[in-house]
Amino acid sequence: MPQKALIRARAAELRARFEEAGASVAETPVLQPAEVLLDLYGEDIRARAYVTSDSLLGEQMLRPDFTVPVVQMHMEHGAEPARYTYSGEVFRRQEDDSTRANEYTQVGYEVFDRSNPAVADAEVFNLVSQSLAHLDLRAATGDIGLLAAAVQGLETTERRKAALTRHIWRPRRFRALLDRYSGRTPVPPSREALLAQDAPMQSGVPFIGLRTPAEVSARIEALHEDVNAMPISSAQVEMLDALLDVRETLPFALEQLRDIAVDMPAITDAVFSLRERIEALDAKGVDVANIDFEGSFGRTNLEYYDGFVFGFFADNRADLPAVATGGRYDALTRVLGGGNEIPAVGAIIRPEVVLELEAAA
Repeated sequence: MPQKALIRARAAELRARFEEAGASVAETPVLQPAEVLLDLYGEDIRARAYVTSDSLLGEQMLRPDFTVPVVQMHMEHGAEPARYTYSGEVFRRQEDDSTRANEYTQVGYEVFDRSNPAVADAEVFNLVSQSLAHLDLRAATGDIGLLAAAVQGLETTERRKAALTRHIWRPRRFRALLDRYSGRTPVPPSREALLAQDAPMQSGVPFIGLRTPAEVSARIEALHEDVNAMPISSAQVEMLDALLDVRETLPFALEQLRDIAVDMPAITDAVFSLRERIEALDAKGVDVANIDFEGSFGRTNLEYYDGFVFGFFADNRADLPAVATGGRYDALTRVLGGGNEIPAVGAIIRPEVVLELEAAA
């Protein structure tokens, strides 16, 4: 990979471009309080965070990305609308692949604007696209909001819908749950054994554990409700699979999703939002006919993305990570805003990957 001095120089160039677009520079500490942040990051980052203990400040972590601290800063002190840019290093442990960097640079652009989310989505995507226009990259997009809406529209219990929603970003776990909830796979033996037990306070055995007897009893009650719930119908599972299998350019994907919405009306509003986003991208001059849409795109990215997601990739360099990624994270602003929220969308570029591709050109 390129030397750090070159990476910093390219990062400065990219950040300057974002400043020209109207963004204010945001500075966040490298050391972040861990208690709140670890609950907000996805499973992958939580497992890879560098965490340490401070006798005065408590558990601290090396910054794994910029978005969460920037959102915290904005929700505490920011005016509306607002645009921020930043550059600096982030840190993630690598336990399975020694070739992946555990310390690298991000340059980002974040928009907090409630006036027109589709236009803000298009603004961020277009600015990143223009910044990388000199590279031969493939752009891919998706929408976590479509899948979340589809899950909420399933005819099943609220607990099951909550579990599926929680695991949207874990495709294997999501599929395992869906197969079990639809009756395609049986209840695991370990769960059957637990269902056969009485609550701890009734067993006559001393209670030992971190959960209280009441919590265990509530859990067993929930398991009984789950076992007795009607299976999700095959038709609904097939429609959900059809949504996940959509893989087309944006205009054709929109047509497919409109057809799916006829039988899955829960996604109708999300489909309308996609149409508005496509129109906003087109108005920015983006060639939407050559932008891919994948129904399952973004499901292994950060869990705070809850709507539009996108990435830019060098298809001829499978050894490199995404050059840029981004997405919408409205719910994150509500969590960090103590009930207040504002539509927000952002993206990051990795300057060392940009330099690597330029050197190979």
